[in-house]
Amino acid sequence: MWPSAAAVKDWLNTSLGFIYPEVCQLCASEPATARDGYVGAHCRSQVRPIRPPYCERCGLPFAGDLTTAFACANCRESELHFSFARSAVVAQGIVREAIHRFKYQRARWFENFLTGLLVREAAPALSGGGWNLIVPVPLHPRKEREREFNQAEILARELSRATRIPLHPGLLRRVTPTRTQTQLTREQRAQNMRGAFAVRPGVKLDGERVVLVDDVFTTGATTSGCAGVLRAAGAGEVCVWTVARGL
Repeated sequence: MWPSAAAVKDWLNTSLGFIYPEVCQLCASEPATARDGYVGAHCRSQVRPIRPPYCERCGLPFAGDLTTAFACANCRESELHFSFARSAVVAQGIVREAIHRFKYQRARWFENFLTGLLVREAAPALSGGGWNLIVPVPLHPRKEREREFNQAEILARELSRATRIPLHPGLLRRVTPTRTQTQLTREQRAQNMRGAFAVRPGVKLDGERVVLVDDVFTTGATTSGCAGVLRAAGAGEVCVWTVARGL
């Protein structure tokens, strides 16, 4: 009998404890374990969860007291193919540092920290909502070979386990090796994503409601590109969940 996914993860966490010192990998001044994603309590206290009020379309948080639903200027001026996007926390400080090191420096020990942030906020919001599929934003095969993993797929897998919504990591493909979005303007990001995605050959959806998962949401160009392809393939609705929201 094969061990459960939870048992395997516990074994991996225990193994990491023998390899890495049990200290926060962000501040190096407080205790932290593999189960914590090697992020200590003080650093965790600096994480800023996203709470209302925020843009009803993209989830951009706003300060102040707003009692009516509203859309931000970016959403009013953009053609977005998802129904709404939500993020667990603000992409600043230790969250931004952990995501950057996780993606670009193969700091896989932050996995538990980042997946925990997403699951804590997204799972209650999605459970019982009638969503049919979870799909991660794909990397181009060349980039995934270089990185050795797709961070969005890791996040999506944990969210699938928590919600029991089926994960379909191969449904969506990135067919164009696009430039990194980091230094691009909103218009350049949208142009960069045109024609970048496609569904797997032969895939035809039949009104399924899809949860699209990525690590960071900024202007929505990437996730909107994915959502447009999914809608064209027959998805009834696409929403977006990410760990962090750029401001």
